[in-house]
Amino acid sequence: MTAQVSSEANRAETPQDEVLAEVRNHIGHLTLNRPAGLNALTLNMVRCLTAQLQAWADDPAIHAVVLRGAGDKAFCAGGDIRSLYDSFNSGDTLHQDFFVEEYALDLAIHHYRKPVLALMDGFVLGGGMGLVQGADLRVVTERSRLAMPEVAIGYFPDVGGSYFLPRIPGELGIYLGVTGVQIRAADALYCRLADWYLDSAKLAELDQKLDRLQWHDTPLKDLQGLLAKLAVQHLPDAPLAALRPAIDHFFALPDVPSIVEQLQEVTVANSHEWALNTVHLMQTRSPLAMAVTLKMLRRGRRLPLEQCFDLELHLDRQWFERGDLIEGVRALIIDKDKSPRWNPPTLQALDAAHVESFFHDFEQVAK
Repeated sequence: MTAQVSSEANRAETPQDEVLAEVRNHIGHLTLNRPAGLNALTLNMVRCLTAQLQAWADDPAIHAVVLRGAGDKAFCAGGDIRSLYDSFNSGDTLHQDFFVEEYALDLAIHHYRKPVLALMDGFVLGGGMGLVQGADLRVVTERSRLAMPEVAIGYFPDVGGSYFLPRIPGELGIYLGVTGVQIRAADALYCRLADWYLDSAKLAELDQKLDRLQWHDTPLKDLQGLLAKLAVQHLPDAPLAALRPAIDHFFALPDVPSIVEQLQEVTVANSHEWALNTVHLMQTRSPLAMAVTLKMLRRGRRLPLEQCFDLELHLDRQWFERGDLIEGVRALIIDKDKSPRWNPPTLQALDAAHVESFFHDFEQVAK
């Protein structure tokens, strides 16, 4: 629903209150409002966000948009994967509609003609990353946990991950996508997945200052000037900075089995523990999902944004039938036995031709 603009704060809530919209001082505030579900996205939320952003884009009284999540645990922990699982198993089309509309929303944020400020407090996972990576100003706090963890449930990093991950310096984005590891604020800034760090205790003060902000001719500069008084753009001791040489070496190897094999042989003291932990983590992931992710990210590095989303949709349309997602959701979310039966079960059993088959006909589809 559309929030009407006035000098007073006005609210417009969706029927289920899953998205809250409010206008204050020419700023449209959008809040993902499913805190009990870590603000995981539903199709209804995607549609509400899309409609509200479009209305504000056309409204000259709105100068900027702020995105946030309700509660203090998560901005957004991704898509509501359980509903997509149920859709597929019942022969419904929700799982197909969701990705098409979610990607369109993410792409719209990348191209939005007014500044978007994303407050990335708490978990920012999967679909949450899709919402924020197109924002102009991405703010993390000490509670932020960022990841594209899709390989853990037999999926691949989507929502534009094929675009923004391989554009992180070196092989850091390949590492994040193939392993699904979480990072905190310092690494988010180092990887250029965030722009500003602000203590969570100062979020209320930021809101107050946004309410009193004096607007000039360039809203983006006005917002940047405000953030410069409260936040910082660099934090010391980013763990990935020290690991960068090793990550750049191993995650440039030609395929996932080679990466794991060589990580297992690391004996250098300052990389040994990280290498073993990385191998252990990767051994819990879907071999097929990791292999497709690696190929997708390397291809995405050469594609423009729109074609990256096209590539992800091309994979999506095959994945529920041919990928490991349904089994991953069953094992980790439905039955919770945490023993997914991946197909194939091991990296050694991967067939390169099978991995490549997911990308067949993409060039024709993209044109």
